[in-house]
Amino acid sequence: MTPVRAAVLLSGSGRTLANFLEHIEQGTLPLEIAAVVASRPDVRGIDVAREAGLPVASFRRRDYPDTATHNAAINAWLAPHRPQIIVLAGYLCLYAAPKDFNGPVVNIHPALLPKHGGQGYYGDRVHEAVLAAGDTESGCTVHLVDDRYDSGRILAQKRVPVLAHDDVGSLAARVFAAECELYPAVLAELARGLAGD
Repeated sequence: MTPVRAAVLLSGSGRTLANFLEHIEQGTLPLEIAAVVASRPDVRGIDVAREAGLPVASFRRRDYPDTATHNAAINAWLAPHRPQIIVLAGYLCLYAAPKDFNGPVVNIHPALLPKHGGQGYYGDRVHEAVLAAGDTESGCTVHLVDDRYDSGRILAQKRVPVLAHDDVGSLAARVFAAECELYPAVLAELARGLAGD
């Protein structure tokens, strides 16, 4: 099948983007990363994109008067790259696709939504909340993006145990390992659906 064109939005190290590129190289993820957007100009994810020869640009939220203007700038830059799917990969700003965008907008969250989600719940804050709650399991959730943080329709989840000796670092590592399996698998399924349209 012809790879589906994807835009990846990130805010940090680019580990998830690197994972996508590895799966694409292995032939298990039928995507072509057409463009990468970063929410900060100084993140490692920009280097990951550049090293892979991908078009990349940064758009800081604070440089725009509101969320709508920020998203409009991002979407104007993305338009010529013609993404068919937009993938959030550790992207920390509220994102809205153009009104005429017909493809899915997808995110992954490092917990089992609806628990430990919403504005302010990202990165280590999520794992701290899981440990503070005494949960016996955590995991990750792939979901569609809507107009609120972490509230879109859930597409898939992968569960991991919370162990008695866990701290934030060990739990985060176990959850990220699950993300590295689940996210490409869900995206591959979505891509096959789009290619079949």
